[in-house]
Amino acid sequence: MLDIQLLRSDLAAVAKRLGDRGYAFPLADYEKLEAGRKSVQIETQELQAKRNQLSKQVGQMKGKGEDASQVIAQVNAQADRLKALEQELQASQARLDALLLDVPNVPHASVPAGKSAEDNAEVRRSGEPRQFAFAVKDHVDVGAPLGMDFETATKISGTRFVVMKGQVARLHRALAQFMLDLHTREHGYTEIYAPYLVNADSMRGTGQLPKFEEDLFKVPRQAADGDGKTRDASLYLIPTAEVPVTNIVRGEILPMAGLPLKFVCH
Repeated sequence: MLDIQLLRSDLAAVAKRLGDRGYAFPLADYEKLEAGRKSVQIETQELQAKRNQLSKQVGQMKGKGEDASQVIAQVNAQADRLKALEQELQASQARLDALLLDVPNVPHASVPAGKSAEDNAEVRRSGEPRQFAFAVKDHVDVGAPLGMDFETATKISGTRFVVMKGQVARLHRALAQFMLDLHTREHGYTEIYAPYLVNADSMRGTGQLPKFEEDLFKVPRQAADGDGKTRDASLYLIPTAEVPVTNIVRGEILPMAGLPLKFVCH
């Protein structure tokens, strides 16, 4: 989610940069929700301050032996309104968060604006593409003789899957092992083995939810809270190891002395 302070301080610039990447920021919806949230928050804070002031007054009156019943009545009268305001503020913030969770990241200032790959700027070129003296085969024609079985994979799972057999399966395993060994032995990374199923907060923390909900594999679950109520505790199959690894430090403030953290996971 975008930094709310950035939106509040430079909304027009954020909207423009998002427009450069083809995303129309819902300005009117955001401004309406933000104004509503701000109004409720101000009233809530004012009422909380008034309640604290009256509560202090009650203590002072009781300390002097004075009758504080009228002031206590004022405090009690504000309790219901304050509770309603706090619930309204929570709902208002939830609506604002739901809108912002669909907003993509703002591109860096160095990224050129454009409608397609044709508008990309070439930064540098190293070498030239190889020219072949024969007809280039597609991945099926190349892979099948090596042990990549696309027909069986289609039977088991569907299109765009593959079953690897023999040496090509061994190569696949060896490449993963090579990658992990290289990063841990030569580049100072810590190897991680992370769960393949994660909760909604983890998916939300890496931008998978709510935007890609329809594309995710979900295991619906319910869990009981301490008060006996049930809550959604669904799990999601991760798209990459990035999701659980990134969430290792979700919600934490890390000391600069311990950075950078270098994790590698397959």
